[in-house]
Amino acid sequence: MDFLKSNYLWLITALLLYACTGETKEETTAVPLYGEEDIAKENEKANHFFERFFNEQVGRNPLTQAYLGIKKDYDKWDDISDAHAQKELEIKKKDLQWLKDSIDYAALSGQTKISYDLFVTNMENEISDFKYRFHNYPVNQMRGLHSNVPSFLINIHQITDTKDAEAYAARLEKVGELFDELLVGLRQREEKGIVAPKFVFPRVIDDSKNVISGIPFDNSKKNSAIMADFESKVDQLDIGGEEKATLKKRVSTALIEVVKPAYEKLIAFLEEQATRATDEDGAWKFPDGGAFYNNALQRTTTTPLSSNEIHEIGLKEVVRIHSEMREIMKKVGFKGNLHDFFEFMRTDDQFYYPNTAEGKQDYLDSAVAIIDTMRDRLDELFLTKPKANIKVKKVEAFREKSAGTAFYQRPAPDGSRPGLYYANLYNMKNMPKYQMEALAYHEGIPGHHMQLAIAQELEGIPKFRKFQNYTAYVEGWGLYCEYIPKDMGLYSNPYADFGRLAMELWRACRLVVDTGIHEKKWTRQEGIDYYKNNTPDSERDCIRMVERHIVMPSQATAYKIGMLKILELRAKAQEALGDKFDIREFHDVILTNGALPLNTLEDFVDEYIASKQS
Repeated sequence: MDFLKSNYLWLITALLLYACTGETKEETTAVPLYGEEDIAKENEKANHFFERFFNEQVGRNPLTQAYLGIKKDYDKWDDISDAHAQKELEIKKKDLQWLKDSIDYAALSGQTKISYDLFVTNMENEISDFKYRFHNYPVNQMRGLHSNVPSFLINIHQITDTKDAEAYAARLEKVGELFDELLVGLRQREEKGIVAPKFVFPRVIDDSKNVISGIPFDNSKKNSAIMADFESKVDQLDIGGEEKATLKKRVSTALIEVVKPAYEKLIAFLEEQATRATDEDGAWKFPDGGAFYNNALQRTTTTPLSSNEIHEIGLKEVVRIHSEMREIMKKVGFKGNLHDFFEFMRTDDQFYYPNTAEGKQDYLDSAVAIIDTMRDRLDELFLTKPKANIKVKKVEAFREKSAGTAFYQRPAPDGSRPGLYYANLYNMKNMPKYQMEALAYHEGIPGHHMQLAIAQELEGIPKFRKFQNYTAYVEGWGLYCEYIPKDMGLYSNPYADFGRLAMELWRACRLVVDTGIHEKKWTRQEGIDYYKNNTPDSERDCIRMVERHIVMPSQATAYKIGMLKILELRAKAQEALGDKFDIREFHDVILTNGALPLNTLEDFVDEYIASKQS
C-alpha cells in the first residue's frame, strides 16, 4: 500500500509473546523488584532506541523520507543493490543484539513492552527471511520501478521552490543508474531460476512504453505524464519565466538523454527474457518454493494457519456468501439462478456509468459523496478520528491499463499531502455502481484512510509502530469496513448490498485461488475459471485477479483472514460485555495501537473486556 511495504510487507509473522518457565517447590526463580523510577528509566531507554532506529533507517532511504514529507535526500533514489541489502541485514542484526543486551525486558511496562516484542519479532523475521529476498518479481503488472518512478514523482515529489524542482530533475538524471541496478537484480533472479511467467512481460513492456510516450519523447501533441506533471508544478512557483524555462529544459533533456534510454534498455531486456519465460505460475517453482510460500502465508496472515486450512476457510465462505446473495435475488424479484443473476449484474447498463469523460467524473463525484456521507456519521462508530484529509483521484493514464481496481495512499504526516483514494476508471464496465459504496468504505472512510491516518497521528508509541504494516490487520480492517455500514443502514438499496457481498465473495475466493495456485499447482486458467464460475465480476477482473495472485504470493489471503478475526473479536466482546459493549470503544481498541499481528490485537481486546468487566 505504501512506502514501508518494501521493508515489512512480506517480512511479518505471528508474534510469539509467551514462553514457558519451569518452576518447582525446590527451586524458584527470583523476580527483581522495580520501582517506578527504574521502570520509567528503562522505558525511556528503550523508546530512545526505537526512535534512533527509525530515524536512522529513514535516513538511509530517500523515498521513505519523501513519503514522510522529509526533504533531506530529495534528489536521490533508494539503493536497490544486493550489496546495500547485505549492509542493511548487518545493521538489523547489530540493532537487535543491542536491544537484547542493553534493555532489561522485565523492567519495561505497557506499550513499551509491546513495542519491544514487536520489534524483536519483526527483526528476527526479517533476518530469517533474508534468504528469500530474491523470491519475487521486481517488475510486474502490479508494481515495480517502471511504474513507481513516474507515480512517485507525480504523487509524492512536491515542488514548493526552485530547489525542489532541481531535485526532481536530479532524480530523473539518476534513473539510468537506478535501472541498471534493477537489471542486475533481474539477472540475479534468473540465475536462481526465478523468472516471471509469460503473461507478465507484455503488461510491463506496455506500461514502460507508455511512460516514454508524448512530449518530449516523440512528436505527439500531448505531454508525457512526467513532463506534464513537472510543468504543472513549476508553473505554480512564484519565479520568473526565464527560470521556469531553464528548469523545464533541464527536465526535458533528462527525459530524452537519461530516462528514455533507461526504459528502452529495460524493455529490450524484458523482450529478450520473455523468450525464456514459461507458463509456470505458482511459487512452488521457486527454489524451496513450498517452504517460501508457507512462510509467506504466516507473515501475511500473522497466524499459523496452513495453506490447506486457508483453502477450506475460503470454500466455506464462498458457500455462505452465495446463500446470502440468493436472499437478495428474492428481494429484488429476480427470476433465475445465481449464475443468471451474476450475468444480469455484469451486463445490464443500469449498473454502469458511461465510459466517457462525463461518466468518469460522475463516478468520482459519487465516490466523494459516499465518503462525505460516512464522514458525517463517524461519531456513531468512532471516538478517535483522523486529522488528515482524503482526496479521491483516478489512476493516471500511464498505468491504468494494468493497475488494480482501487487502492489507497496514506497522507504525509506533516499534512502536506492528503490521503489518496485511487479509482481505476480505464474502463467503466470494470467499476459497477453497485460496488461503489463498499469500495469507498474500504479504501476511504472508515477503511484505510482512518486506520492509516490515525496510526501515524498516534502519540505515545514509537514511530516504527505508527508506520508498521501487518497486511492481515490493515486489509482485514478495510474489508471489515465494508461490512459495518450495513449495520447503519447506509447501503442505499439491495443492489448496493449485493455489491458489498460481491466484494466479500471476491476476498473469499482469494483464499481458494491463492492457495490453489501456489500450493496445489493450479494453472492460471484454473484460477480464472474458479472466479468466473463463482463471482459476478467481469472476465477481465477475474484474469487480473489471478495474475495478481501469481506475482504476489499470499498477499491476497490477508483480507478475509483479518476480517474474520476482527468480527470474531467483536462478537467475543459483545458476548462478554452485553449492555456494557460500546462499538465506539471497541473500534478505539482496534485503531489506537497501530497495526498489530492478529494475536496481539486479541490481547488488547481481552484487556478491554477485562477492564469493562471490572
